Amino acid sequence: MLASYKKSLRAAFLAVFYLGLGLSAYAQSGSSTSVTGTVVDASGAVVPKAAVEIQNPVSGLHRTTTTDGAGKFNFPNISFNPYHLTVTQQGFAAYSQDIDVRSVVPVTLNISLSVSSSTETVTVEAAAEDLLENTSSFHTDVDRDLFVKLPIESQSSALSSLVTLSTPGVAADSNGLFHGLGDHAENSFSVDSQPITDQQSKVFSNQIPLDAVESMEVISGAPPAEFGEKTSVVINVTTRSGQGLTTPKGNLTTSYGSFGTSNVSFNLGYGGDKWGNFISVSGLNSGRFLDPPEFAVTHDKGNQENLFDRVDFQLSKADSIHVNLGYTRSWFQTPNSFDAQNATAWSGVLVDNGGLGPDGNPVGFADQRSQIKTFNIAPSWTRIVNNNTVFTLGAFVRRDQYNYYPSADPFADLAPGVQSQSIIQDRTLTNTGIRSSIAYVKGIHNIKVGATYQQTFLDENDRLGIVDPTLNPVCFNADGSPNTNPAVTDPGQCGGAQDPGGSANPDFNSLLLPFDLTRGGGLFGFKGHTDVKQLALYLQDTITKGSWSFNLGLRGDFYNGLTTHKEAEPRLGIAYNIKPSNTILRVSYARALETPFNENLVLSSIGCGDAVLNPLLGCNAPNLTPFSPGWRNEFHAGVEQSVGRYLVFSGEYIWKYTHNAYDFSILGATPVTFPIAWQRSKIPGFAGRVSVPNFHGFSALTVFSSVAARFFAPQVGGAGAAPAAGGGVFRIDHDEKFNQTTHLQYQPWKKGPWVGFNWRYDSGLVAGAVIVADANTPVNLTGLTADQQIQAGLFCGNQRPTYSAPLTICNDPTQYGSALITLPAPGTANDDHNPPRIAPRHLFDVSVGDDNLFRGDKYKWSLQLTAINVTNKTALYNFLSTFSGTHYVTPRAMTAELGFHF
Repeated sequence: MLASYKKSLRAAFLAVFYLGLGLSAYAQSGSSTSVTGTVVDASGAVVPKAAVEIQNPVSGLHRTTTTDGAGKFNFPNISFNPYHLTVTQQGFAAYSQDIDVRSVVPVTLNISLSVSSSTETVTVEAAAEDLLENTSSFHTDVDRDLFVKLPIESQSSALSSLVTLSTPGVAADSNGLFHGLGDHAENSFSVDSQPITDQQSKVFSNQIPLDAVESMEVISGAPPAEFGEKTSVVINVTTRSGQGLTTPKGNLTTSYGSFGTSNVSFNLGYGGDKWGNFISVSGLNSGRFLDPPEFAVTHDKGNQENLFDRVDFQLSKADSIHVNLGYTRSWFQTPNSFDAQNATAWSGVLVDNGGLGPDGNPVGFADQRSQIKTFNIAPSWTRIVNNNTVFTLGAFVRRDQYNYYPSADPFADLAPGVQSQSIIQDRTLTNTGIRSSIAYVKGIHNIKVGATYQQTFLDENDRLGIVDPTLNPVCFNADGSPNTNPAVTDPGQCGGAQDPGGSANPDFNSLLLPFDLTRGGGLFGFKGHTDVKQLALYLQDTITKGSWSFNLGLRGDFYNGLTTHKEAEPRLGIAYNIKPSNTILRVSYARALETPFNENLVLSSIGCGDAVLNPLLGCNAPNLTPFSPGWRNEFHAGVEQSVGRYLVFSGEYIWKYTHNAYDFSILGATPVTFPIAWQRSKIPGFAGRVSVPNFHGFSALTVFSSVAARFFAPQVGGAGAAPAAGGGVFRIDHDEKFNQTTHLQYQPWKKGPWVGFNWRYDSGLVAGAVIVADANTPVNLTGLTADQQIQAGLFCGNQRPTYSAPLTICNDPTQYGSALITLPAPGTANDDHNPPRIAPRHLFDVSVGDDNLFRGDKYKWSLQLTAINVTNKTALYNFLSTFSGTHYVTPRAMTAELGFHF
């Protein structure tokens, strides 16, 4: 049966490939198109030098051009959205038109101007109906003109930070990660229609620089059929192009700020009517590259170098070619906790350069580091078959190489109660694929049919050993404590000269002894490889009839990795525009396949079946079979409402039910994570957005959400420790009652200074393994180290822990609490209905700048000052999370940026 399945998959792929070659040999960016036209007068004579403006007041796009000697104009690289277009020329009446860009099929306009009896001054302003999108898919559009003034917290994961700040339904997490609509990493990027469903945060991979992004559409609603795999949030990115820039345009910026953070970036766009090139080069160095487990930063340096290049070439009127090239290298340290910095587990004795090892010698500070190298090549060709049809054929190859390095002395990697292993990892993920599609637009139909074949090659090489002598002690001392004497390597020695009065450990695992570094052992080696093959076929049609819009689609996914699975996925959406009140009502449904995470997929799938790896990886799942894809049913209902031309609201209720719900677990204090799977999950919630388009220099955007993430035991696959799940149901740390981000922007004069302001409120994610109080029972805190108690902000009345004097017992549970975590009242904790949560936090960011300091025309200088967390709020992202560990929010960070623009 498996052989037959593979044969069918291969045949389908070849059919798609040869179909593409037969139809065409070219393509363009699949997430944008061009808007072109000809302007004539009433007699049919061309009108040269007419001013043409196109704008979307909600996304922030605003572009201008003039007609050439033949009366023609062209706006290349316009992403899918509705737009308001205006044409003005002295002696003619102003012309305006609404256009809807929804396909790669170019929009061609023939515009006739009528003579005016007087000269008119026209201001391009959208009416109420221009603010609305009659589509059933809830999404957010953000153009470059809007986000360049948005204060961004993470420079090394700027694209993820932009998604978090500008998109409803997204909860903020550490290290550039975010939770999209109750899921940890069920998010995908589509960069100029290249699918990227692997992780794009700075501890997994490198993402394209924000400098290369022209616009972004974030789909939070039911995904159209062309998107699959990880679809909680789909980030559809259109990159910048140099086509049409007959005069070179670019900038050079440099910045310096808190934590010794410096950045240099250069970008240049240049081209003509038939070609273009855009290149972006940047380098970043920071003393706070990752979010550390302490408010004070220790051992957290990192740097990143980024190169992106986009090439466009028009081969003929019908054929064009587009190529994306990218390379990024990042190197960063794993931030140290106080425990890891001092490694005091064996003796409790502090020395100048750390703690003492089991042999009594200094081990130095923990010095674990990572390096990630990413390259991407994505060519595509486009043919305009006729005025209604465009064919696209593209290919891509993307490779991540992730290396994790331990401390020079492996005993320094011990983090008491958190990490008992030292690990070396060399992991590569190579994703290759081919995609083809045909877009057809005519009358009420906007049809797209396509196929994508991907092959992902995974190679995992790991070596690890035990650095905690208490993890697998051979003997117990007379007082019952583990015997940590490195000379004790045989149960026969228990009670002897090396262990006077002691006894043998009944749970001693002899298989681990050869890999116990504290007793002279070596490293255990694991090599894993798999080749994941995936084929997706889809057909979708958007039917627009009067006030109705119907989105119909069907997708078929064929997955062949460590297991095989195929899924038929219908997609349906309906939207209705109540024009008198400027209201749009929408409902949608999607069936979606969820593929397992590729990062450490082999180790997590089969490692628990290994007698040595099982205890080292903290395996809990009773099912040792490899991961199988999950599937989801999701329902959406929403409304969009404009209030005049000054405000537009869009909101949606979401309900998702998933079988085989995926997440990650973490290995100790490292960024090394494993995919895990739970039996099922239920995720209800709501999300909304309020936009105030530019009004006399002022604009505003508010996004908000409330999402519950209820997961149901048992854990059905994967390595890593599972949280307690009383009653079989628990709230995972993606669950947040409410969050919101408000961005205000004001530029009173078009050529003057501006100010941008962010207010972010998070009610707090579900916390990790913090101790909660029972009613009328003293609280035993000995399970947490002094450092962990300080990280959590714990106290007992007036008593607070210090590094030398941790809390032990809090006799009165009513006096037990935390300054950073909201703990349930004594006796009321419940994993589902009342779990501990990170304390609510308000964070404020401010940017002020001037884009033309010296009022130059051709050459301009800019200056921007940014303050992140201006109140210096001490707050956690999470505490001892099974899935991400402990991390603090960025303290106050100041940055000054100077730019030269030409």
